[in-house]
Amino acid sequence: MLLTAVFKGSIEEIHRPQKPEDVPGHPVHTFKLENKKIESLIDKIKTDIDKFRSKDSHENIQNLRNGFEKLWEIDKHYSRKENLLFPFMEKYQITAPPKVMWGVDDEIRDAIKEVRALLSDYSSVNREHLTGKAEETTVRVKEMIFKEENILFPMVMETLAEDEWFIIEEGSSEIGYCFLDNVAKWEPVKVNVEKKVEKEGEQPSNNGYIKFDAGIMSPDEINAVLNTLPFDMTFVDKDGIVKYFTQGKERIFARTKAIIGREVQNCHPPASVHIVEKIVEELSSGKKDHEDFWIRMGDRFAYIRYFAVRNAKSEYLGTIEVTQDIKPIQDITGKKRLASFT
Repeated sequence: MLLTAVFKGSIEEIHRPQKPEDVPGHPVHTFKLENKKIESLIDKIKTDIDKFRSKDSHENIQNLRNGFEKLWEIDKHYSRKENLLFPFMEKYQITAPPKVMWGVDDEIRDAIKEVRALLSDYSSVNREHLTGKAEETTVRVKEMIFKEENILFPMVMETLAEDEWFIIEEGSSEIGYCFLDNVAKWEPVKVNVEKKVEKEGEQPSNNGYIKFDAGIMSPDEINAVLNTLPFDMTFVDKDGIVKYFTQGKERIFARTKAIIGREVQNCHPPASVHIVEKIVEELSSGKKDHEDFWIRMGDRFAYIRYFAVRNAKSEYLGTIEVTQDIKPIQDITGKKRLASFT
């Protein structure tokens, strides 16, 4: 009887289907692995905070600095969630949780930046303020992990189809991973990606030539030319739907195919949605033809331009965002003529 029970248990284990999120390489499995790493780092940071509170020695300050420098890696974890998971949730009309969670993600990012700034310019007079901010940040990170593990992940596992997880998995490496050097390649049981892509209109289905006002090219040539341009472009149609983006080698902002077919308002953090809406409204109404922004991003100087796209009848077709790192251009000096090329 005992032997029968043992074999019965073994057979049940063999035939019990493995949960997709337990398979290495599945996006949720990867998210959970990262959360374990983040929790370990948070525990280490908490210990460092206690030591710093007792004594603000150079060593204790440096340990805290190192901890919060590492914690910034969480940005990749949040970016994959926002740019890959959230678009599919919105397609299933699950809109409130992503918006709230994205807002909290941004608050955590800001909190980490603030603590790092305080640590970089530390003086003994702000020790209590610093420890308070540091502790508050670790608590918020832990709370987000709880929300992901107990609310977000079960929700998306119940909702998303396998071919959608495949698209998410393919786009993940473009954004990067948090504290993981090697991520296993996930192999879905069955995927019909081609039909999914065709349905969403991400790629042209015909291989014929396309005639322009000033020439003719094949889809392959068009795709290669656009991806060779030294700047990023994203096109949003007249209905506010993201329809296309270039995939050049040096991209400034993360873009994944998951944004195709998504409302442009949902592709930005909640805090900046009203700005996006205002830009699109002014361009579509004809009040403006373009709007420009610029911002320093580490070694880069991003020049971001929005243009209204109109046809020959001046009818609004959509908005194109053009982003370029202009730092190399700013560094140009002297002159270089064609005649001097050898």
